[in-house]
Amino acid sequence: MSQTIAKLYELTNAKTVEELWEIHTKHMAAYGFKRLIYAFTRYYSSSAKVALGDPQDWVLLTNLSSSYVDKFVEDGHYFHGPMIQWALRNDGACSWRWMKEMIGTDLESQKEHEVIEFNKSYGIATGYTLSFRSVSQRSKGAIALIGDEGMSQDKVDQIWAQHGDELMVLNNVMHLKILALPHSGSRKLTTRQREVLQWVGDGKTTQDIAILLGLTAATVEKHLRLARESLDVETTAQAVLKAAFYNQMFVLDN
Repeated sequence: MSQTIAKLYELTNAKTVEELWEIHTKHMAAYGFKRLIYAFTRYYSSSAKVALGDPQDWVLLTNLSSSYVDKFVEDGHYFHGPMIQWALRNDGACSWRWMKEMIGTDLESQKEHEVIEFNKSYGIATGYTLSFRSVSQRSKGAIALIGDEGMSQDKVDQIWAQHGDELMVLNNVMHLKILALPHSGSRKLTTRQREVLQWVGDGKTTQDIAILLGLTAATVEKHLRLARESLDVETTAQAVLKAAFYNQMFVLDN
């Protein structure tokens, strides 16, 4: 079994997002990329003011410090990062050389400059961005493979020239695996909340669900209300859809 196939086997057999991410960070570190940040949203809209949706609905995975991530999100740097904007408009891989060549030119806006300087303050200056092909107009995923502090962009580009095909395959498989695994983020459902939503998804009424689960109709309504609150939606139909997006419908408890 080749090393690449062995890595793919590990990725495809991961049972949780956490396990998958631990495996993937180990693999990427072996190529020289010890720092990663992955993000995926199902609420992207090119015409919306907040184009990437509520950050609480993102799948955001990184081994960067929490202080970096908190500031990057809360200060809105994610929306103005040059490589993020590239990822939203493109599929495939892009060297950060393009971003470095843009610095100090008319192509660089003040907001982009602020993001670049913010990243530099955390030693984030070189790397590669991989933008995954979207499965719908509303979804988008990408990952940044960040060069170590002090690593030149030339060195990063050399790594990509030698291992780019393998890196692209491994990251694509990791991304597709994430899409298939349950992920709750901050939108955590209890087993009972998930159960009543599943029955709603099957077309059952509140009274039907009460009989099936041996509960009162009022208790079923309570679980549906709590599920709506957990998922931050107004209607039960929206709750069913969002739970499905998170792969929390019809899943087996570990």
